[in-house]
Amino acid sequence: MIAGTISLVFAAIGVVLPLIPTTPFLLLAVACYCRSSERLYTWLINNRWFGDYIRNYREGRGIPLKTKVVAVTFLWATISVSILFLVPILIVQVLLLVIAIVVSLHILRLPTYKKNVP
Repeated sequence: MIAGTISLVFAAIGVVLPLIPTTPFLLLAVACYCRSSERLYTWLINNRWFGDYIRNYREGRGIPLKTKVVAVTFLWATISVSILFLVPILIVQVLLLVIAIVVSLHILRLPTYKKNVP
């Protein structure tokens, strides 16, 4: 429950601060709540602010393009800083690079959700 709540806080911050991606933190919160609290899980998937994000992902509609762009940009910015300035061990740098590539491919392969515009 604690990990889910922390993830939900980051997701809420991501709604107003474009540097933090909302959807991945919401999905993590849902996964945590699903395993720890049926009440919190139900509340989150029916929440008026976050419920749409979660339902769109769960129903295969995907995530918005803006979310994809912000998530991949933030991922590469943080991985780059880590590799260039924080991690001096080559094998760890390579591992971080592989993780960034795999996560980027996963995000980019997700369907892009487009709101129905009349």
